[in-house]
Amino acid sequence: MTTHEGELTYAASGVDIDAGERAVTLMRAAVEKTNRPEVVGGLGGFAGLFALDTAKYRKPLLASSTDGVGTKIALARALDRHDTVGIDLVAMVVDDLVACGAEPLFLQDYVACGRVVPERIAAIVTGIAEGCTQAGAALVGGETAEHGDLMGADDYDLAATAVGVVEADAVLGPERVRPGDLIVAMASSGLHSNGYSLVRRVVDRAGLDLTGTPAGLGRPLGDELLEPTRIYARDCLALVEQLGVETVHAFAHITGGGLAGNTVRVVPAGLEAVLDRSTWALPAVVRLLEEHGVPRAESERAFNCGVGMVAAVAPEHADRAVELLLARGVPAWVAGTVGAHGGEASARLVGSYR
Repeated sequence: MTTHEGELTYAASGVDIDAGERAVTLMRAAVEKTNRPEVVGGLGGFAGLFALDTAKYRKPLLASSTDGVGTKIALARALDRHDTVGIDLVAMVVDDLVACGAEPLFLQDYVACGRVVPERIAAIVTGIAEGCTQAGAALVGGETAEHGDLMGADDYDLAATAVGVVEADAVLGPERVRPGDLIVAMASSGLHSNGYSLVRRVVDRAGLDLTGTPAGLGRPLGDELLEPTRIYARDCLALVEQLGVETVHAFAHITGGGLAGNTVRVVPAGLEAVLDRSTWALPAVVRLLEEHGVPRAESERAFNCGVGMVAAVAPEHADRAVELLLARGVPAWVAGTVGAHGGEASARLVGSYR
């Protein structure tokens, strides 16, 4: 299409429709690989369609979760690496879903940017597709919005909503947790997607080089900080499938608020979860941040400190739960106990990290 100088066009206003269409072309193959048999239609429609087979369930409940990646995106921009934050995005929503025992079914994403760079958008969405593949969820659609007059040319932000299903009589949570339950911890893959405003402040104030390799890390700091969030959804579902809801009582996804702050969300009134730090080592990246001024108490509020998910499990089956997770490639161990505690629900950390 030929335009003339002075003409008012959408592209001149900051929205390049042609670039958006090219981005869709580049991402199409990756998105289509996430399809489940229940997906109806393909990419490009006005709505994503998913044919839920209600005959498979006795009394299905739909579960939903919405989240973003936060300021980890600023590090992706600084390093010009955009293929991992999409995995983070999926992890933040599907690992919330599975906390109640729900199987993730499908996800839709939203990418807001100052300027559509097709290759960058395709890298982001390819990461989202990879996350969906890991979670077993279909990516049924999404939206890329170009906001040239609101955001800088290289700025972008991500959000997603996922929908899952769980049987009404198989919902996990504090109602199932009992005194004597053991807390099985599942290792994180890094800082996941929380605490990055603090991380970036430390990096800037200490003058840390994202391309350098600090002592103890074994790889460049930028690679460590962009390590994608571990997706636990399929592993947690496998645990429930093999051991049952009478054994696996609750999951807690360890995000903002830290280990104690999220574990307490699945502890009922009158009980307390006690987690023993001596059962695992504090990650080197957390120690590095502490060396540059982050107090330990703040680390344990802002970061997962090495544990990305916990399960409350009947004590006689905790060792079996650990074995099953290890067999699936998820580092896991018994990290604590649930006991009687007068008053409101509580969770606390004791002991010292290895």
